[in-house]
Formats: sequence, C-alpha cells, structure tokens
Amino acid sequence: MAAPISFFLISFLIFISNPLGILGNEELQALMDLKAALDPDNQYLASWTANGDPCSSFEGIGCNEKGQVTNMSLQGKGLSGKLSPAIAGLKHLTGLYLHYNSLFGDIPKEIANLTLLSDLYLNVNNFSGEIPSEIGNMESLQGLLCLTFSFCFSFLQLCYNQLSGSIPTQLSSLKKLTVIALQTNQLTGAIPASLGRLDLLVRVDLSSNHLFGSVPSRLADAPSLEVLDVRNNTLSGNVPPALKRLNEGFLYENNLGLCGVGFPSLKDCAGSSHVNQNQPEPFAGSAGSMPTRDIPETANVQLPCNHTRCPSSSKSRNASIVGVVVVTIALSAIGILTFTQYRRRKQKLGSSFDICDHRLSTDQAKATYRKNGSPLVSLEYANGWDPLADGQGLSIFAQEVFQSFRFNLEEVETATQYFSEVNLLGKSNFSATYKGILRDGSVVAVKSICKTSCKSEEAEFLKGLNLLTSLRHENLVRLRGFCCSRGRGECFLIYDFVPNGNLLRYLDVKDGDGQVLEWSTRVSIIRGIAKGVAYLHKNEANKPALVHQNISAEKVLIDQRFNPLLSDSGLQKLLTNDIVFSELKASAARGYLAPEYTTTGRFTERSDVYAFGVLVFQILSGTRKITSSLRGAAEACRYTELLDSKLHGRFFEYEAAKLCRIALLCTHESQSERPSMEAIVQELVTCSSCL
Repeated sequence: MAAPISFFLISFLIFISNPLGILGNEELQALMDLKAALDPDNQYLASWTANGDPCSSFEGIGCNEKGQVTNMSLQGKGLSGKLSPAIAGLKHLTGLYLHYNSLFGDIPKEIANLTLLSDLYLNVNNFSGEIPSEIGNMESLQGLLCLTFSFCFSFLQLCYNQLSGSIPTQLSSLKKLTVIALQTNQLTGAIPASLGRLDLLVRVDLSSNHLFGSVPSRLADAPSLEVLDVRNNTLSGNVPPALKRLNEGFLYENNLGLCGVGFPSLKDCAGSSHVNQNQPEPFAGSAGSMPTRDIPETANVQLPCNHTRCPSSSKSRNASIVGVVVVTIALSAIGILTFTQYRRRKQKLGSSFDICDHRLSTDQAKATYRKNGSPLVSLEYANGWDPLADGQGLSIFAQEVFQSFRFNLEEVETATQYFSEVNLLGKSNFSATYKGILRDGSVVAVKSICKTSCKSEEAEFLKGLNLLTSLRHENLVRLRGFCCSRGRGECFLIYDFVPNGNLLRYLDVKDGDGQVLEWSTRVSIIRGIAKGVAYLHKNEANKPALVHQNISAEKVLIDQRFNPLLSDSGLQKLLTNDIVFSELKASAARGYLAPEYTTTGRFTERSDVYAFGVLVFQILSGTRKITSSLRGAAEACRYTELLDSKLHGRFFEYEAAKLCRIALLCTHESQSERPSMEAIVQELVTCSSCL
C-alpha cells in the first residue's frame, strides 16, 4: 500500500508545483523559443524563465481557465528581435499585440496555424519581406486596419513597416473583412480586383506604397465601400466612374498616371495614350493579355489540419505514456479536490474567480485570467470586504480619504438587492453596472469590476483609486465610494445614479421613438462636456492632469436637468493593459480615436480634444456617424445640411457657426492644430448665448 501512496504524493506535488503540468510543456517551450527571438539580449522579458509559470509570472501573457496561453500583450516594450515560427505552438492564442516595437525580419507563415487568432497587431515595426499569403486562411480574422480607422472589432495591423511584394489575393477569402490598411510599406504590384468580392469592405488604405496598374472596377463596385485611399503610389489608367459616389472618400493624389472624368485634379482620359479601355484589369477575369510578372499568383495553401482532427507524427511515440499520464492526472485531481475542500472549510471562501465569472456577462465568463490580477487576490479580508484598512504605503491624508470612501460589502449587496438582474443597467467586457438604493435613500450606480481586470501592482492600484477619489467637478459623475471583496472576486465603484441615460439615447432619434433635444439644450451639453474635460486636463494641487482616453457619447450621462456628466474618468488607472486596450478598440470602432495614435501609440490631451470634436459633430447633427459630407457642410457653413433636421430650423446661426468651427478645429488631422480644452471653454464663454 505504501507504493501507491508514495506515487500519489509524488504526482500531487509535481502537479501543484507546476500548474501547467504535462499539458503545458509544449506552450512553455514555444514561449521560450519566442523569447530567444523577440528579446535576444534578455533585456525586456527577464520574467520569462524555463521553470516559471507563464500564467502567473510571464510579463504580458494571459491564459484561460484551463491554463492555456490566449493572449500576448507586448506592445511598446522595446523589443528589437524577430518573430519566431514557434508562435505556431501557442494554438489557443486569440490576441497577439507586438505593435510599437523594433522587430524586423519576415512575418512567419506559421502564424496562419493560429486558427483562433482574432487580433494581430504588428504595425509600427520594421518587418520586411512579403505578406504571407497563408493569412487568407485565418478565418477568425475580421479586419486589416490601423487604429486611425474605426469600422470593425477584430484587428490585423500591418501598416508602417517595410513589407514588400504584392498584396496577396488570398485576402479576398476573409469574407468578414471590413477594413484593409496597409499604408506606408514598400508594396508593389497591382491592386487585386478580387478584393471587390468582400461585401462588407468599408475602407481600404493602400497609400504610400509602390503599387502600379489601374484601380480595379470590381473594387470600386464593392457595395459597402466608403473610403479608398491610394495616394502616393504609381497608379495609372482610367479611374472607375463608380468611385464618384465616395466623394471625398476617394483619395488619389500623387498618382500622375491616373485620369478620369468628374474627379477634381484628374485630367480627361480622352486621347490619353496610356489608357486602353479594352485592356482587362488585373485579376478581374482572364489575365492572358497581361504580363505574368505583374500578376501576383494565388497560392493554393492547405492548413495542416481541419480544426478538429490534426494528424500527429508523434502519435505512436506518445501512445505508450498515455496511460501513465491519465493515471497521474486523475490522482492529482483527487488530491487537489481534497485539498480544496479542506481549504474552503477552513476559510469559508468560495472560488472568487468562478463567482466573478458567473456574475458577469457570458463574454466575461469566457475571459482569461491574467498574471496581472488585482492586488486583492492574495490578501485576506476582515469581515469579507475591503483590504485597504491597514493603510500600508498610504499617507495619513490618503488613509483618511479611503476611510471616508469605503463601503461595506453588505451595504453594496443590500443596495442592489444582491445584484438582481432587475437592477442590471448594462455590461461591458470587464464590468457590470447595477442600480442600487443606499440606506439613506439615495440612488446609486454600482460598477462591479472583476479582480482579474484590475492592476496587479498594489501601489499602482491604490494610486489609481486615490486619483478617482480626488475628482470632483459638476460635469463629472461623482464617485461615492468603493468596496473590494475577495469572496466575490470583485471591486465595486459606487457612483451617483444619473437618471436620463447616456447621450446615445438622443442620437439617431426616430419620429415618436425618443426625445429630440432642443437647440439650447445641445449648446448647454457641449459646454458642459468641454468644462468637464478641461477640468481633467488641468493640473491642480490635489489632482494631477489626467487624459480621459475614452470619451464617447456612451460616456456622457445626462441628468434630470439635462446637464452632461462624464463617466469613467480615470478608470483606466485601475485596469490592466489588455482591458484598457480592449476599450480602445471599441473607441476606435466608434470613430473617437485620434489619427496620431496610429504612429505614436500614446494618448495626449489633444487626443481627448479630437474625441470632443466628434461629440460636437454628433450633437449638432443628431447622428452617431459623422461622414465627410457632414464635415464638408460644416466647412461651407451649409447648416441645413449639417444640423439635425428635427430642429426644423430652430437654431441661432451665430452659435451654429461657432460650434461648427470648434468641431472642425478639434478634429483636425494634425494634433498641433487642435485647440486646448481651456481655450475651447473660453471660446464658448465669449458667446453670451452659450452661457
């Protein structure tokens, strides 16, 4: 009997000392190979060690509940190596973020083996070579774009590199593709006409390359196309007349060979020697009359497996140890179960991760647990709530502030009727918000944030929390307090409840379906938002200057007097990088992201100004989508085309002119041309009608 017991103990100890167990060896080896290539001098990935646990100690690595690597976030880390083909060993990877580094060399074709990958960010590096045609097999990818553009929620970024060769025709296999942005590379060849098969394609940016040939008519006829940017290439031939419908969305400057009728700055093709109306366009059909060297060939690439059954050359070699592995894992599981039950009886605490997952959205239930979890994870809790009572590392002032802001978990649960679905106001990818009533009768909104979405460094988390408690302004939603619970695996932020919802309710209002804001109310809302953002940007004695980063109509709440209140100010200071990045993608998708982020990867006060300008356009027009025609109307002071038709002409032209000018300045492509929020507030104050 001693032998089986010894075997069990050894198996159990091996399992708990290496949480990934046997199943994790392949991924661990892949990560170590990747480290050697990405960071050959071991300057930035020192936490990646052969005896470490990727899910708890590897910087930038996120895992799912099974301990499988699903996320690699290493953007802006200073990496100067290469991307190894070993990346294919991370079979469960859904997000790969390597942008804003100095990586060079080819993009490995093995990346196409990552069949679950939905986000691939390789932009702003020094990658060279051709774009792997195998990318066309990555069914999970839904978009190729730079964050300047905002039309989809899954991303592949290859812009701002040194990629050469032609654009793979295999991209036309990505039927969900909405945006293609390959600008600022060294791409050659013709524009594949097969891209016109993508019915959801909204924007194509191929500017600043070395592309030649004509603009394919099939691409021009793409039903959803709104923007085609081919500036700074060597294109020639007749521009398809169908592109006239794009108006300012067709950008073609610095292509001396282009011609066409009805396009400003293009000469008429009539009599032009370089135009052959009967010449077949590249890839549009039979290409027999075209030089073969000008036609990028379509590779017939097969994935090594069919997603469900993958042949393995090591199958027979591993068969002999399957029985031992199964027995080991089974015995280990029994040991862990026994150990867990004992620990739960001793601490009377449930699994905080499971509780958090089941309480949030289904998306959150499938979310990863990360090595950068909240500092609340490892602390014991007096009475099952806030761990900050010891005040370690806090000044006396901060301790007093935190004391005045702390709520008991029982208060939060009672206020929300134990987080009843009836009180659920909304969910995001990292939080859920509930309406609640405190014991004093005041109505609040309780934002529940899973502990795995909070910063891992306790000092940083407390610093962010201290910042939130310092924000006090008439145009910011007031933070009433907070509460952190290990038992629930969540941190709760308690805000004043704002009754009239967010600004989205008042955009795209259909007749009879919602309230149309009067002109004076719109002006007042714009002024209030400006004041709130200006307050965030101002450096004061008890508050540093703060960039909001996520200004949108959804973040502007409207109170009972129709005053605007900015929500989630400073919230990014509490959250992990991947959560903030996820929010950033949503912001980009809604059109609020400033264009300079594409090349800098940084937020500034002028980034907030850009988002504010978009809001001004939305409030004036009463619509969520700001088109180039709306901007054109603003520039030409054609107010009847810009302003919401539901105003029925009831507005002051002087105010309209001033607000249009502010919106245009704030959304200027160059951040240096945008005014400061303080200057905008002063501009609004000078108008007596805006007071």
